[in-house]
Amino acid sequence: MSQINTGKLVAGGLAAGLVINVVESVVNLTVLAGPMDDMLAARNLDPVAGGAMAGFVVLGFALGFAVVWLYAAIRPRFGPGPSTAFKAGMAVWLLFYGLGVMVNWLMGIVSTNLYVITLVYTVIMMLVAAYVGGWVYKEE
Repeated sequence: MSQINTGKLVAGGLAAGLVINVVESVVNLTVLAGPMDDMLAARNLDPVAGGAMAGFVVLGFALGFAVVWLYAAIRPRFGPGPSTAFKAGMAVWLLFYGLGVMVNWLMGIVSTNLYVITLVYTVIMMLVAAYVGGWVYKEE
């Protein structure tokens, strides 16, 4: 069994994290801006600002590293390529977005409409991020 290539893991994680951060920024600042502001106002919460935004960027890169690390870890068993990257992407998506957003929906924090939109765009985003990160990652 081969070792994980740390340099390529970092490069792939940064590439995947960049995809995640770009998509999250575009979707949350355009498509979901109004519904998110309404949701926060209904709960007497301030709009998302500086510190939270910085945290979201860090989290986006952390997810990028997680998906590429998982890709590198399962690659010896499933082989290199898009299929393995998509498996890693779906696993990270399910654990982070699928279940994480579901908790907020079940508690009534997020509306069904916002929940469904979030699930759809994040699964596409995570699969693209996993593909890009897996493409960058090489074991040699």
